[in-house]
Amino acid sequence: MARAAGARGRPRRRGRCGRCGRCGRGALLACAAWTAGWVLAAALVLRAHPGVLSERCTDEKSRRILAALCRDYEGGALVGDLCEDLCAAGRLRYRRCLYYERGKKVLQADWRGRPVVLKSKEEAFASFRPLSLLEGPAEEGGQDFPEAELLLLVAGEVRSALGLELPASGLGALWPGRRGPRRRGQLASLWALLQQEEFVLFSLLQDLSRHALPVLGSCGHFYAVEYLAAGSPRHRALFPLDGAAGASPGGRGQAKAVSDIALSFLDMVSHFDNDFSHRLHLCDVKPENFAIRSDFTVVAIDVDMAFFEPKMREILEQNCTGDEDCNFFDCFSKCDLRVNKCGAQRVNSNLQVICDKIFRHWFASTLKSSAISFQLQLQLWEAVQECADPGGPAGNPQRAAPKVFWKLQRLLRATLRELQEAEK
Repeated sequence: MARAAGARGRPRRRGRCGRCGRCGRGALLACAAWTAGWVLAAALVLRAHPGVLSERCTDEKSRRILAALCRDYEGGALVGDLCEDLCAAGRLRYRRCLYYERGKKVLQADWRGRPVVLKSKEEAFASFRPLSLLEGPAEEGGQDFPEAELLLLVAGEVRSALGLELPASGLGALWPGRRGPRRRGQLASLWALLQQEEFVLFSLLQDLSRHALPVLGSCGHFYAVEYLAAGSPRHRALFPLDGAAGASPGGRGQAKAVSDIALSFLDMVSHFDNDFSHRLHLCDVKPENFAIRSDFTVVAIDVDMAFFEPKMREILEQNCTGDEDCNFFDCFSKCDLRVNKCGAQRVNSNLQVICDKIFRHWFASTLKSSAISFQLQLQLWEAVQECADPGGPAGNPQRAAPKVFWKLQRLLRATLRELQEAEK
């Protein structure tokens, strides 16, 4: 795999405010509102697709970055449960650079014999906004920081990153744990991590979702997650299927693996739609942003463009002159021309986009396979088309989703039964 998380595509959001004469009949306030909206949109575009400003990924620079991290650790500026293994014991060893993208550094390493990915939104620890409680001299602050104030600050960062209002009891995965002699470094490290949306999301989903990567540990502003081979359009089946017994192009092994993976995608859709206090929207669906475990469980490995409902509504509710202005990558809204405002409600769904970008590849290309009966292949193909474009232009994807979800699940299970019968 060339990279453990997906490469970025080109931004889709297109605006028409380049000519202010068309923005609300030339009204200055209307153009100012457009400008503010597009500043937010541009920031989100660069967050999702920073590859336009990416830099060359080299082993030499990666080793320098980790060496600087260890110097900060040895100087007491930062801490983390992986720092000793990385900087002293030699149990966390750098292997190769995966990619750099507009400050973000993603490196592969071996940790006690297992491959992991080290990630940080910024190269240097000093690049992160410091915690205000730590800005005074160490001797003045000592180690006694007011816990109530710290909780409020952490909750504020979560609200900023994900749009979630969490009580103190819901911050356990992000809380810095027991106090120690390096409390200032502990809090400074936590504060750098909290400024990274993906870290916050993975941490909150820890132990709650088999479809998200667990955070294995951290050192300063770098955090470690499990290394899994990402999907790629270069793979015939979009994902490496080495774990599929007897998998071969057009064979039963590959057909079974694809069916198992498709069922896991459906499970992930249901999980993200229903199992949290707010729906989790996936706005950048492509093979590179997912990986498959050996048991064919789908795992989201890049969630830079995943948003809970409150944040999704905030992103979508922008100024517009047409529906095309309300398309934020894979998350669509509609333009209310009476007020020139995009609706805050997403009009398509995770299921619809996965059917369009993942399932269509599988179930259009497998119609020539002899591993599954033609009738079942045709039914699957028709169900995927219905899922990707529910009801046509006048349809309602949110209403159609439950019906087509169960149809796909039934057909995929029938496919597995048919393959099992063929093996007898």
